[in-house]
Amino acid sequence: MFTWFWTECHVLAEGGAVTQRVALHTRLKPGKESAYDTIHATIPPELDVAMREAGVKAWRIWRDGLDLFHVVEVDDYAAMRAALRDHSANIPWQARMAELLDVEDDYSGNDSGLAQVWELP
Repeated sequence: MFTWFWTECHVLAEGGAVTQRVALHTRLKPGKESAYDTIHATIPPELDVAMREAGVKAWRIWRDGLDLFHVVEVDDYAAMRAALRDHSANIPWQARMAELLDVEDDYSGNDSGLAQVWELP
């Protein structure tokens, strides 16, 4: 399940564009560590394109045992999720992740306990 979520916004010097940095904590189901590592060794090219089209500038994931720590830099987090929700490259990826993660999140806006805990002013 998601245990924490935070977001911060940065105004970049070039053109005044706003970037959000969003952090998430998720957990793997016990025994799924190896499968998760294997799947994430190579992100499918079509998913990479979909994420970039949705405004993702960077996405980093760190794993410590069953704990996964994500940081995504994106133009608009809510818009990114909406763009990816029905994207043909994301649907099978999320189905694979649902088998591995101890979280239910279908990108529908019902974030299964996802709660913002901190934001920069």
